[in-house]
Amino acid sequence: MLFSRSIRWAFAALLGVLVLSSVAFRASVAALNVYLRKEPVSLRESFDTIPAKLGRWRRVGQDGRMGDAMVESLGTNQYLDRHYALDGDPSKGVLLLHIAYYTGMVDAVPHVPERCWGAAGMLMVKQPHEVAVPIDRTAWDLQSGPIHLASGERYPIARVLDPVTRVESTVHMPLGETEFSVTVFQEEAKAGVRFVGGYLFVANGRMTSSPYVVRTYAFDLANRHAYYCKIQFSMVVNDAENAEERWSAATAELLGQVLPAVMKCLPDWPEVERLESKES
Repeated sequence: MLFSRSIRWAFAALLGVLVLSSVAFRASVAALNVYLRKEPVSLRESFDTIPAKLGRWRRVGQDGRMGDAMVESLGTNQYLDRHYALDGDPSKGVLLLHIAYYTGMVDAVPHVPERCWGAAGMLMVKQPHEVAVPIDRTAWDLQSGPIHLASGERYPIARVLDPVTRVESTVHMPLGETEFSVTVFQEEAKAGVRFVGGYLFVANGRMTSSPYVVRTYAFDLANRHAYYCKIQFSMVVNDAENAEERWSAATAELLGQVLPAVMKCLPDWPEVERLESKES
């Protein structure tokens, strides 16, 4: 025998404590309705159903399609890359709308401009910073929506008109302010041109511009399911002095039109919360 009887008994006792702790931990998690592993929740509609015409903005060209390597880098195959031009005229301004959807994988690292544009060789001329992009909410119903369980706030309600069927539907809008994380780049050889990119996230019914806060929202221990969605607007501006202001004005106008359409595609989080409460 390699060990004395007292050491073998101590080892057996330690092993027993570890087993009992594991069982007790699992029992406590179950009793408290805590979910450490998240289940995916599907989109209600594909992003390519978002209308090609949104207010004064119209799609130009075809939706972008990424290669396998880019999809792997993005971390999801549920995305939309689409250019919108004001009045359908690129000379008046073009925004690239990029949407990416993640579910059941809250540890995924978001693919954001400050990482990918820098890796592509562009020069960062303005560090990531928060920019408020207010949108028109006068048509939203702010009084009648259900309560978001995690925050206790009431969901706003917006109406969306299907451009094909002309049928109007209601959607629950996310909580929070439309604030973006914005970064400004330039190419070394084009000193007067700016590339402005800004993004926010919708996660489990709430908005944030922070890649870190979005994980907190998505990894709410009380929720069995989890998702987050990145909404990003990028613009090339031939006006170094006013690049960010031009991006903000264009983004505010298009965002007010596109956000209800995006929420029509995303899971209806009040319904997810209702079903989770019923199952618990």
